[in-house]
Amino acid sequence: MSGFDFDAALRWARFDPRKTLARRQDSDLPFVRGDRIGGQSLLLDTCVYIDQMQGRTPDFLEVLIANRQTNHSSVAIQELMHTIGVLDPEDGRTGAVIDAIRTLILSMPAHRTFVPDADVLGRAALLSGMICRLQSYAGDHKLRALLDCVLFLQAQKLGFSVLTANVADFDILLQLLPAGRVLFYRRQ
Repeated sequence: MSGFDFDAALRWARFDPRKTLARRQDSDLPFVRGDRIGGQSLLLDTCVYIDQMQGRTPDFLEVLIANRQTNHSSVAIQELMHTIGVLDPEDGRTGAVIDAIRTLILSMPAHRTFVPDADVLGRAALLSGMICRLQSYAGDHKLRALLDCVLFLQAQKLGFSVLTANVADFDILLQLLPAGRVLFYRRQ
């Protein structure tokens, strides 16, 4: 048994609006607020790690991360390792970037790092295909949509909230699946 129920996934995907979705106003979205740091456990989107390494996270976001249970996904590890793969080995900055990513990945506790199962992967592929069709995504945006869908559904299955600065793509996911949980932030 593969752990993936094909027919259940098709029944699940009946929420297809069959039209392009527009990004909503910030006031309609769940943004992190500095006065509310308590809440659900977090699953970090890859952009959080990148923003932290580049010093682009607001101070209250660091407080939020320090005060909530923080979890990691193999999706973020994949994206970070992909970054290493595309770096030019001849560029003098590459070594420092690799060292920073190494330190980051090695700091992720094994008991807080999760790998999506066949059900999450199968449904995420279906969901990302729908989004690519609805939003007319092409090229690299298709792969990013797939990875975002995996992270979103993985967080939903585990009872976590995704923490991300990727407002445009995760807003679409929330419109399709409002039961999902996402917290947005703005970079500094």
